Order: sequence, then C-alpha cells, then structure tokens
Amino acid sequence: MSVQPGNVLMVVAPSGAGKSSLVSALLERDPSLTLSISCTTRAPRPGEVDGREYRFISVADFQALRASDSLLEWAEVHGNFYGTPRDRIDEATQAGRDVLLEIDWQGARQVRQRFPAALGVFILPPSFDALESRLKARGQDDASVIARRLLAAGGEIAHAPECEYVIINQEFSVALDELTQIVSAARLRFSSQAVRHADLFAQLGIPAAH
Repeated sequence: MSVQPGNVLMVVAPSGAGKSSLVSALLERDPSLTLSISCTTRAPRPGEVDGREYRFISVADFQALRASDSLLEWAEVHGNFYGTPRDRIDEATQAGRDVLLEIDWQGARQVRQRFPAALGVFILPPSFDALESRLKARGQDDASVIARRLLAAGGEIAHAPECEYVIINQEFSVALDELTQIVSAARLRFSSQAVRHADLFAQLGIPAAH
C-alpha cells in the first residue's frame, strides 16, 4: 500500500470519557483537520444534526453499504450499527489532509488493516466514578442504558494498550492541549514528511524508510 500524505488519527474511548467534546474542540482549534463522519442506525440525540455528528441511516441502508464493501469499518455497539465510509477517508488523505476518526476499539482494529500507519489515541476518564457522573450529567440516557455503558466501559478500556497514545481526561483544557500535540507530532513523522516534501528529500539524498 502506498503511503498517503495525510495522517489518519483514531480517537478511541468509552462513552462518557469526553471523546466527542475533545474532538469538537480540536476541530475548532485546527480547521485544517477533516472529521470522518460515520453512519449509524441509532436515533439522533438531542442537538445532533444529520451529516454533522453522524449520517443517520436505516438498518437496511447500512446493510447495503456493508454488502457493497463501502465501509472501512463497522461494528454493532449497544444494539446499534456504526460504520465509516471508505471513500471519504481515501480522498482526504490522498489530498494531504489529516483525518480524525471518533471510533471504538473494534473499528480501530479494522481501520489499521487498511491504514497500518494510523495512530490511535485512547481517552481515559480519571476514574469510574467520574465516568458515571459524566454519563448522568449528559442527560441523554436512562438509568438502564447508563448501567450498560458502565458495564461495557471496563472491557473497552482493556483495549487501551492497542493505541499509541493515552490521554487522561481529568482537566479538559490539558487533555485538549495533549491531543493537539499528538496531531502536531504525527505531521512530523518521517513517513508523512517524506511524502509531503518528496522533492526536498530527493534533493538532499534522503532514502525512503524501510
């Protein structure tokens, strides 16, 4: 597989760890980043807009995308299907744009099959008590859903070692700064710089990485 000039950065976390808030703040800070808009069969939450947070589609439409191999990854989470369209990520990375994916650990594994150089960033809560408080404060789920999410969180957190970076989201501003630093570091990786500045590397006689 050829190396693309754009980076793929996967932000992984259990529900309530602050993943979406961090990604939204990062996009405001760095508009050059492209957010991959996933599709889902779950109903929109209050304030969510189709095509902004997710593409909200029917189960039948989702199955059609799977059947045509149009999804980079997909998973069933809490009884709903989620998936990432492949074409938009290919288009962005080939154009040199860095792409952010809000994704779960199952999806991250699938993404690496197509983008081995993708970087994973796992967002951890400072404690399970904090995670429970944040889920309740969202006011989006009833008690049974929150209990199910908390039960699943332990299993999800066990996959943190599969990511290259871990951020503990105790203080939001600090976590945002750390996520910004990871994006900056990704852009300075040899593989990214070699593609973005191929002519300079050739002039300087720098060999390609093996």
